[in-house]
Amino acid sequence: MPTFRPRTAAAALAALITTATVCAGDAGARSFPFGPRTRSVNDLGNQFVPFHTRLRDLLHGHGDGGLFLNWSSGYGTSFLPDLGTYLTSPFALLVGVFPRDRIDLAVYVVTVVKMASAAAAMAFLLLTLRGGRWWMAGVLGGSYALCGWSVAEASYNPMWLDGLIALPLLCLAGEWARTGRRRIVAPLLVAVVWVANFYTAYMATLGAALVLVVRLLTEGEKGAGRAKASVQGLARAAGSVLLGIGLAAPVLIPVYLGTKHAYPGWDRTFRPAAWPDVLARLFPGTYGFFTPALFLSAVALLPACALVFQRGVPRRERWAWAGLVAGAGLSLQWGPTHLLWHAFATPNGSPYRQTFVLAGLVVIAAWISVSYGRPGPRALAGGG
Repeated sequence: MPTFRPRTAAAALAALITTATVCAGDAGARSFPFGPRTRSVNDLGNQFVPFHTRLRDLLHGHGDGGLFLNWSSGYGTSFLPDLGTYLTSPFALLVGVFPRDRIDLAVYVVTVVKMASAAAAMAFLLLTLRGGRWWMAGVLGGSYALCGWSVAEASYNPMWLDGLIALPLLCLAGEWARTGRRRIVAPLLVAVVWVANFYTAYMATLGAALVLVVRLLTEGEKGAGRAKASVQGLARAAGSVLLGIGLAAPVLIPVYLGTKHAYPGWDRTFRPAAWPDVLARLFPGTYGFFTPALFLSAVALLPACALVFQRGVPRRERWAWAGLVAGAGLSLQWGPTHLLWHAFATPNGSPYRQTFVLAGLVVIAAWISVSYGRPGPRALAGGG
């Protein structure tokens, strides 16, 4: 009789919830591929689908040009930086199994698979951080993958969804560094997520570093041994990240050089959104291109808000995780930390591209809250 594996079951449940919800939502909206309303608008239709078409041609051996030059754009342009920016995700290879005239469907499938993978990775991480009900971890994993940032912004920027997967994977690598395990696998994992999409992997790395710091402050040895263990854990984590980025350098260097020599874009100044708009976007049914898409399901939001009132959780953990979520939320609105999140350049378009990290931190806080037992009426009232 096979052994029941809670983390595997939670990951499968999270992936199932995410896939079913995304497809049901698109079917209800009569959006492609379940209806006549197209998804291929703006950058998705004008850049990302054509780039995936070119990748499909290269995989089948009849592309116009090669990895270094793309003769299909303008009078010819270098392709390696575009490849590293948009097409180095392992999931992008799925386009090779689709007919050339159905690449829009291929990109949709890649999008759903990435969201399901992010849900599974988060559910697996939650049960790694602390034991608890496997089905609750699965539900929270699905909540993470279906956050507002994912469904309202990243679903039309499929390369960003690699960052959604990267955050729980890098947190898992942080756990390995904290406990001194899997020292070879961790740098390889870092390399894969940085190759997949360096932009969101950078943000996910910052978020995973914050999670690791809280874990070091709240777990492990007590007394004098804590400081030594923390320094060793941080050193192992830093080594894994540096080695992983070094392994990813063959992809990252052409992207960096291509960006450096590209035609300069608009120079924008960050202006924080009004706090009422930020708080309003904690709830579904809201939209704003220049506000953070923070909404999560009440399954995640309510226990996360109830954490500080949850007496079953040790005081150190309560305040450490609640403080991390609050600090990350405030950092979205402050100019210097905004620049830090975005590699010191305010992006054109949405200035809240790091919101998925905050969503992940909220889900982890919710898990800490419920893993110690069901929140009581006073905790739920306080959270509400």
